[in-house]
Amino acid sequence: MDIQHDARTGAEQPEAVHHLVGEQSRCRPDALAVVDLATDRHLTYRELWHRAGGLAARLQATGVGRGDVCGVALSRSADLVVAMLAVARAGGCYVPLDTGAPRRRSAAQLTDSMARCLIAAPEDRDHASALVPGLTVVDVVRECDTAPHVSDPEISGDDPLYVNFTSGTSGRPKAVVVPHRAVRHLANDPTYCHLEPGDRVGNAANPAFDATTFEVWTTLVAGGTVVVLPPVATVGLERWTSLLRTAGIDALFLTTSLFHVIAQEQPEALGTLKTLLVGGEALNPEAARRVLASAPPGRLVNVYGPTEATTFATYYDLTPERLDRVERVPIGRAIQHTTLHVLDPDLRPVADGERGELCIGGPGVALGYLGRPGLTTERFVTLPGAPGLGPVYRTGDVVRKSPGGLLEIFGRFDRQVKLRGFRVELEEIERAALASSVVVEAAVEKVGEGASAALVGFVVPVADSGSGPGTFGERLQSALVTLLPDYMLPARWIVLDRLPLGPTGKTDRAALLRQIAAAGPEPGEDAPSSREGLSDEVRRIWCDVLSAPSARLEDNFIETGGNSILAIQLASRISEAVSAELGPTDVLLATDLAELIDAVRASVSAQS
Repeated sequence: MDIQHDARTGAEQPEAVHHLVGEQSRCRPDALAVVDLATDRHLTYRELWHRAGGLAARLQATGVGRGDVCGVALSRSADLVVAMLAVARAGGCYVPLDTGAPRRRSAAQLTDSMARCLIAAPEDRDHASALVPGLTVVDVVRECDTAPHVSDPEISGDDPLYVNFTSGTSGRPKAVVVPHRAVRHLANDPTYCHLEPGDRVGNAANPAFDATTFEVWTTLVAGGTVVVLPPVATVGLERWTSLLRTAGIDALFLTTSLFHVIAQEQPEALGTLKTLLVGGEALNPEAARRVLASAPPGRLVNVYGPTEATTFATYYDLTPERLDRVERVPIGRAIQHTTLHVLDPDLRPVADGERGELCIGGPGVALGYLGRPGLTTERFVTLPGAPGLGPVYRTGDVVRKSPGGLLEIFGRFDRQVKLRGFRVELEEIERAALASSVVVEAAVEKVGEGASAALVGFVVPVADSGSGPGTFGERLQSALVTLLPDYMLPARWIVLDRLPLGPTGKTDRAALLRQIAAAGPEPGEDAPSSREGLSDEVRRIWCDVLSAPSARLEDNFIETGGNSILAIQLASRISEAVSAELGPTDVLLATDLAELIDAVRASVSAQS
């Protein structure tokens, strides 16, 4: 086992992050490592280490060795934690797939990463086998029951631990390679979240979202318990927040969008947490003030960090005093052993108070992009005059450092946006639209913020695109469903004769945004009825939550820009307004607005 000296603590630390988990299994074998609330499944550290060993042995038998890539097609669960640890013990590198993404996208990720095998649940074996013909599929349940005979490969800190795919400007997602040393850096003595043995940390992120790195590895390294939470949309907001109390969650990460919804609907629901981390998008200070004024968690922290810097790079503790009369919440200071640099285009430091590009250095910086040496060289750079610093990652984010040393973020130099916690390259969606062969020009913009944020597409159709069932937007959306995950699908398409051009000959994006108001309702839309009554009230709330100027009875919630977070908000507001018992699942499963109104009417009748 390779050893690295920790300059901060003076202690020697193993290079491989899974060896730190192994130490917990030896020191605290009977302590709880994982609790899955959906299945009521519990794993001690001894059981977790044993099951991961059995799966690791099977992976090695299929040829997985040091640096080999293994796909993981598992939803959030105890088995996912076992699989992550097993791949590490086998010496491999895992690629967590979004099980809700289109098959073509998952297949492309497995192919691009040159995966040697794919770990899947027993019920998903057939589906998993069809993703990449000939790829070995390993049953996560059956193999865990075998006696582990795992060889312990030599692992250095720069050996890859996992690959996360992020949206790419070329239309091709970028595969970020994150090494053991970066995850060990995130997990060891974190300044952003103090954890002790036995602390229970909520696991609420999509496995393909890098917040999972914090939720799983930081927890296990600390000797805590990973508590797997069910999706909010499945159980409803009230039930979900009650689980935080009944399950005794001590620490939790929430995307900014979900935090905003909870702050609006149940600001007192987070008071039992010792630490609440919030990140992914710009934080609304008023939402933070509502939570702090109601039933504040022991510590409320705004965190920031790109995948290329391993989940979190900065943190800022929020208090009523720090939020007093504040319009923009800072992203704060660097986490442990991280360096932050605000630079001009020539990579020279700018003066405090001036805006520049944020570059991040330290052990949390990723190895680069898999199979993209040119892009890696462009984004992971050595600063002039500081060769000993090591590579820093150019985030593309525009920031400013205050005289007190706090960082504020103002947006991006490129066109990457954040939507419900996901990083989205707008150009990737545009290229996918062009690849559909039904448009000759396409542009996509983000409108709104927080839970009301949505993507709007502007397209110039090909000459003969007028035929076929459904509207043009519906046909284009159907084509994109096979290419993009749902969070990258625009909520609305505006058809134009041509895209407006600015003085430089490039697309005039300000003019495009003005087109949204000019376009008005889509064909067939009716303005909300002025009649009083339950139907009008539901329609009014629907329009308000979705930031829609009008709504038709045949509108589908998801197709109109809805998502699981907005479903929580819509269900909560309708329930309060008309005294109904409505959950987010009712919203998501309703075929259209008319069916939702019928469901609300039935609930009201049942209450009377």
